[in-house]
Amino acid sequence: MASKVSCLYVLTVVCWASALWYLSITRPTSSYTGHRQVSSISIARKNVSFGNIRTRPINPHSFDFLINEPNKCEKSVPFLVILISTTHKEFDARQAIRETWGDENNFKGIKIATLFLLGKNADPVLNQMVEQESQIFHDIIVEDFIDSYHNLTLKTLMGMRWVATYCSKAKYVMKTDSDIFVNMDNLIYKLLKPNTKPRRRYFTGYVINGGPIRDVRSKWYMPRDLYPDSNYPPFCSGTGYIFSADVAELIYKTSLHTRLLHLEDVYVGLCLRKLGIHPFQNSGFNHWKMAYSLCRYRRVITVHQITPEEMHRIWNDMSSKKHLRC
Repeated sequence: MASKVSCLYVLTVVCWASALWYLSITRPTSSYTGHRQVSSISIARKNVSFGNIRTRPINPHSFDFLINEPNKCEKSVPFLVILISTTHKEFDARQAIRETWGDENNFKGIKIATLFLLGKNADPVLNQMVEQESQIFHDIIVEDFIDSYHNLTLKTLMGMRWVATYCSKAKYVMKTDSDIFVNMDNLIYKLLKPNTKPRRRYFTGYVINGGPIRDVRSKWYMPRDLYPDSNYPPFCSGTGYIFSADVAELIYKTSLHTRLLHLEDVYVGLCLRKLGIHPFQNSGFNHWKMAYSLCRYRRVITVHQITPEEMHRIWNDMSSKKHLRC
């Protein structure tokens, strides 16, 4: 089995390299003009409906799963589900996470489920590559919305929907990005503590108290007609946050009746305010780049803007020096 997976992995890497070379020469990203139907992906589809919704949704999230892993939690209930927002071309980042902190087998006796979140790409070649990757690793879920920065909120809601539908008995969920390094020892043993009673209605990360940016040149521009208030509710940076699994369904249900915003972390904060859930500040979640040192990284939970090469280097160094004291 190991040799079979290795062969498939090598084949996937070769295919990815060929596809990306081809795309870089023949298909400039600016050529995208609108939504296209993707006929090559048809792994699993399931429509979801939740009870106790009394009013007509204004944001129904009526997207089919194009790639799904509905049986991932059937054999055993995960202690932690990790949802990682990624894009089609970030194969190296996904593979680095699989081989380092996102490895589901890192902690004996603690079940972890790792999933990568994607929409569909405008280019069918990239969709086919992701489908092949999914068939090898079985850790990707895709819905039929266009994968773009402005659709990051849809990605997160897809993850919430998946947890609520297929893994609702999990204890905790982490949402993060593919350029984040996670100190799993601190996350598992110091924050979540598997031997303690699981929390309910729990949400924590790097809490931001801010307001909308009205400068149209900003990446985080928020039009006044979309959000007229001068302040956002407290929200956790989308680079990494943790919540109890019961919150996934609560946020998903609330989102059905909450006007969609393209800033994913702000939008989740709006849903939390409606639910009366207050996110807890945790200084271990960093949403910035931090130069590596063994002792500094031992004190944190997340670090932002980490390349796949750095991911391997940091993980290997920290793993090999666990016996050293700071």
